[in-house]
Amino acid sequence: MKAYLERAKEYESCMETARLEYKLGKRHLANMMGADVENFTQQDIDQAVRYLFPSGLYDPAARPTMKPPEEFIPRKKGAEFDETGRPFHTLFYTGRPNFFQLLFDIVENINKLNALEDSTRMKGKSLDTVGKILDTTGSEWLPKELLEKKIVEIISDIEYDNFISAMNRLVSHPLSERAKEFVYDYRKPLISKLENDTIPTPQHDADGRQSVTIYECLRKTARGDVTVKFPGTGKIDINGKDLRHVGETQQREQLLSDRSYSLVDRIPFASDVARCGSYVALRRNVEKLFRT
Repeated sequence: MKAYLERAKEYESCMETARLEYKLGKRHLANMMGADVENFTQQDIDQAVRYLFPSGLYDPAARPTMKPPEEFIPRKKGAEFDETGRPFHTLFYTGRPNFFQLLFDIVENINKLNALEDSTRMKGKSLDTVGKILDTTGSEWLPKELLEKKIVEIISDIEYDNFISAMNRLVSHPLSERAKEFVYDYRKPLISKLENDTIPTPQHDADGRQSVTIYECLRKTARGDVTVKFPGTGKIDINGKDLRHVGETQQREQLLSDRSYSLVDRIPFASDVARCGSYVALRRNVEKLFRT
């Protein structure tokens, strides 16, 4: 019992130290950026880190960051009972008090919405005057692994299915929008490809043909610009020369090693390659253009 309480205190002490270090770093960062410390938000911190530590790493998890300790230090349960052995939580003996408390909260929200619906109907009013069904488009329920991290408990697949069923019942309620904050605590947004990829707008040349140009595609120290025109004959120009007369065989194969070139007989493209070793960069640009 004593060792358990000591471990819980050590964890809380570690978290408190991390919070103080985060606040100190936040203050220094705000001073460096010439911003007001008191109004320096997490969004401002992220922008400052991107400005001070620019990174071209593809994986966001590998880039420099500065987050509150609650976001990167694994959560642990605090002391669940006192020195006399009396548990703090009324559902302690269920074995998973946080999970069953969550189910209880779901039912409590449903009961509140039912009571509001009944009282509204008894008054002869329309339900639209007090709320509407919640639109959850663009998000999904937390997967089992993230839910376990959130409640700091391990649950079975059946229990997770029960959680999903209960939440779906809550969301399907005619007044579920009134429980939006509670519902979205257990949902995560879906990443839209259209939000991440900027689709270039086609331009028109003197002949009326459409063209799209991607500039400065990077590959180590190489740079490449690619222009795709439609309609066309499938001619490929690199630095003003035909593909057959530039580079080595391996470089030409790198450029053509993509399924996108199944359209090359209908869509020609021209490019300006800054260095001889940049054909992979050129191929990536062409892939991006064909995806759009």
